[in-house]
Amino acid sequence: QVQLVESGGGLVQAGGSLRLSCTASGRTFSSYAMGWFRQAPGKEREFVSAISLDGGRTYYGDSVKGRFTISRDNAKNTVYLQMNSLKPEDTAVYYCAAAARAQVLVSGHVLYWGKGTLVTVSS
Repeated sequence: QVQLVESGGGLVQAGGSLRLSCTASGRTFSSYAMGWFRQAPGKEREFVSAISLDGGRTYYGDSVKGRFTISRDNAKNTVYLQMNSLKPEDTAVYYCAAAARAQVLVSGHVLYWGKGTLVTVSS
């Protein structure tokens, strides 16, 4: 069992940056691939990014490639999402997620969800 808690959301102007964090409970954090999803108003939940157990492999949704960077620090049980060049269309609730493999996160299969943190990008 894993409990995920996101932080770092807030209000930012278009073109700005924000870093989200997700901290997992327990000492088994390194046994899970981690990722981020988001859900904008009126939209379905969308895959954003994923990272393998050891951080050696990363994946990004097409809409965020080149702007967002995922990383993890297993010693801190934390995964990060650095968001740069933010656009109003990035406005969404961002959810941290865990699964056995990064590949299944890309496919939308999630074992554990965080409760989400709201990112609002103003124009």
